[in-house]
Amino acid sequence: MTATASPPVGAPLAAPAPGSVQETEHDFSMVLWLHDGYMQVVDFGMDGVTPLVVDESHPLGAERGPNPARLLGAAVGGCLGASLLYCLRKARVEVTDLRTTVAGTLVRNDRGRLRIGTLRVHLAPSVPEAERARMGRCLDLFEDFCIVTQSVREGIDVSVQVEPRP
Repeated sequence: MTATASPPVGAPLAAPAPGSVQETEHDFSMVLWLHDGYMQVVDFGMDGVTPLVVDESHPLGAERGPNPARLLGAAVGGCLGASLLYCLRKARVEVTDLRTTVAGTLVRNDRGRLRIGTLRVHLAPSVPEAERARMGRCLDLFEDFCIVTQSVREGIDVSVQVEPRP
């Protein structure tokens, strides 16, 4: 990954230079930089995609964007929705709308640290009554094809490295 200079804390939001975040077919990367307080700006390194503001909830942050737990919920919900849509469309089931609701619960582990204990996802596709009988196979399959949900369920190997810089 090509390094990009972070703007000074409190500087106006601006995306790093195009192409500063690179990916291959199976790899992905993004750059986050501190804006101020606990607010960080995420550059996905994708042409035409606006950087995303991430902030912590009160009292730590100012809630100027979703917190990372909400982003994880959105990732799971978005992935499950896309997987369901893909299967239904391949089965030629007409879907005119899809509403996905994700609710999460924070719990404390045995050391008293907050963790995401559960994510409950409700998908509500708008499908004509006459086509609902054809949804069965997709309902059996779609979760297994959602890479985010299955990665969360199986546990993701996360490596962390901290390198101080000037």
